Amino acid sequence: MKKIVIKKKISFFLVFLLTLVTCLSCLSYLKIDNKDQKVMAAEEKIKPKKKEYSIVLDSTYAPFEFQNAKGKYVGIDVELIKAIAKEEGFKFTYKYPGFQAAVDSVSSGQADGIIAGMSITEERKQSFDFSDPYFDSGIEVAISKDDAATVKDYEDLKGKTIGVKNGTTSQEWLNQNSEKYGFAIKTFDDGDAMYNALNVKAVDGIMDDAPVLDYAIVQGKKFVIVGDKQPAGQYGFAVKKGKNPELVAAFNQGLAKLKANGKYDEIVAKYVGETKIKPKKDSYSIVLDSTYAPFEFQNDKGKYVGIDVELIKAIAKEEGFTFTYKFPGFQAAVDSVSAGQADGIIAGMSITDERKQSFDFSNPYFDSGIEIAVNKATKDIKDFPDLKGKTVGVKNGTTSQEWLNKNKGKYGYTIKTFDDGDAMYNALNVKAVDAIMDDAPVLDYAIVQGKDFVIVGDKQPAGQYGFAVKKGKNPELVAAFNEGLTKLKENGKYDEIVSKYVGGSSSEKSDDVDETTFAGLIKNNWKPLLVGLGKTLSLTLVSFILASIIGIILGLCAVTPIKPLRAIATVYVDVIRGVPLMVLVFFIFYGIPHLLNHPLNDYVAGVIALTLNASAYITEIFRGGINAVDKGQIEASRSLGLPYLKTMQKIVLPQAIKIMSPSLINQFVISLKDTTIISVIGVIELLQASKIIVARNLQSLRVYFIVGVMYLIVITLLTKLSKMLERRIQ
Repeated sequence: MKKIVIKKKISFFLVFLLTLVTCLSCLSYLKIDNKDQKVMAAEEKIKPKKKEYSIVLDSTYAPFEFQNAKGKYVGIDVELIKAIAKEEGFKFTYKYPGFQAAVDSVSSGQADGIIAGMSITEERKQSFDFSDPYFDSGIEVAISKDDAATVKDYEDLKGKTIGVKNGTTSQEWLNQNSEKYGFAIKTFDDGDAMYNALNVKAVDGIMDDAPVLDYAIVQGKKFVIVGDKQPAGQYGFAVKKGKNPELVAAFNQGLAKLKANGKYDEIVAKYVGETKIKPKKDSYSIVLDSTYAPFEFQNDKGKYVGIDVELIKAIAKEEGFTFTYKFPGFQAAVDSVSAGQADGIIAGMSITDERKQSFDFSNPYFDSGIEIAVNKATKDIKDFPDLKGKTVGVKNGTTSQEWLNKNKGKYGYTIKTFDDGDAMYNALNVKAVDAIMDDAPVLDYAIVQGKDFVIVGDKQPAGQYGFAVKKGKNPELVAAFNEGLTKLKENGKYDEIVSKYVGGSSSEKSDDVDETTFAGLIKNNWKPLLVGLGKTLSLTLVSFILASIIGIILGLCAVTPIKPLRAIATVYVDVIRGVPLMVLVFFIFYGIPHLLNHPLNDYVAGVIALTLNASAYITEIFRGGINAVDKGQIEASRSLGLPYLKTMQKIVLPQAIKIMSPSLINQFVISLKDTTIISVIGVIELLQASKIIVARNLQSLRVYFIVGVMYLIVITLLTKLSKMLERRIQ
């Protein structure tokens, strides 16, 4: 009986033990299961629901997203989303439509997420779900480096004027603290105006978002930050409210990892902690063409305008760099950059593989194209096939000529080549050709200016125009151009500039004076023509006086009994007369500065070239004049005991000058005409001034007739004056 009781107790204990183990196992299982469920739940929360997400970003908010010199989008936001996607293993496509368009894309469900320096606000939280903040923007005060010694903190701003953009957090902070620190506030509508105001010290300081100010300093702005950064909200990644929660979770988890492994700090420091495209010069020198309407030309007030002119000004303002510019003409501009006398060129310059060997180009800023134009009176030419049996005019050495030669067999036309656009356009006016082919913007501008042309057929692709620098030089200038160009296209300023010149009636066309008449041309252009004439006369007189001095000295050397001096004069004359004047001009203006590594003023280079050229001929004139004097007089003088120099001074030269005067007058006239060659290096003498006028109004026949008459009058008057002097000398 006792054994039975013991057995029951043991059985009960075993059952209890078994039950306890079972319960513990169940509890353990439940705990493990519960834990696994939580893990699974977490994994399900950040598990991508799409194979690929669409992310949108701003396009022009440096340093968060912007285009670099190669046209590639870079910035904090760009690199951050790429790094997080790689870390968390999700795929995405991205677009850069601009901030507002990006916000609207997410709001309408056309995009899954946005990262664009977007501040996290209570108002935005009504429409978007935000990630954890990835950037504390903050606001800062910046001053000029020149004031860094006297302004160290906010207390030092007493009595100062602080600039701020209207409607910003910075403005709110300044309004709240103006009495505390005793500064005045000046409000600006945009950042460019505010930054420029600090540049010229129209304000003593400015307040803006910290990353934007930091990036401006990185890019070369001579600013320094004073005082502590003030909190002003945070930037976050966002999705449409209630949509794609797994994307926000993945962003948060990836962001935490990047901050832990140091990758986040590396990305941020890359754009606001070190120099990237900092300008290397306080001011850059930019050269442009002078007669390539509608890209650059002088308007009826003598001011240079055009697509290129307004574009480089707008980009410089947008990107905050300063520049000076000249308009020497296309070839002279190209040579200036090649020789290092200018930093960049924007002159309707086509981007070609050949030019890429010598230049670094920006992103294209204009798709040129080529077009066929016919006279309005022409009714039988509507398209390319209608050109069969017709004559088509084209400028020599152009893309249009290449296209016409290539398609000549296909369409059956004949080609007539011209050296310049004026002659080609006039040929179409008088129907010497049936059609012409030229760059589309140039033809479009000609039509805007009143040419009775119409475009037939489709525009043919013919390359793109780009801003350029010498290869390997000024990469930061190309980067700034690209970034500024992107901003202008985004905000519509680019389209506004282009349409101003090729989109309708040009605002640069004179409405007050009819330039299709001689009276109108003279009334509207007499000032630039007289300025050009003055430059022509100045070049002639200065160079001729210098050439006469050199010519007299070398002329005397040429007839001296001393052989080394005769040899020097002979070599000088042979070398200078053997080199064409244009080659001499190019060598002096581009070659010598390249050797000396110092630029040479174009006017000075022109004077030197004209002086050297004329002096060689004047040397020969003096030599011939001296030799024309009877040698018996020299022998008689020497026999009377007069020295050689006295003989030359008292006996030979007075007679030689009488003999030489007609030749010297002729050489003076030749020097006057030779000044037209100096225009190749950008000196705006009379001929170049007329070319600039023609580029605007296309009235080549009338303009060149007026210039021809001016040359005729001046040369006739000078000839009459010279003959009067000659009679006095005789």
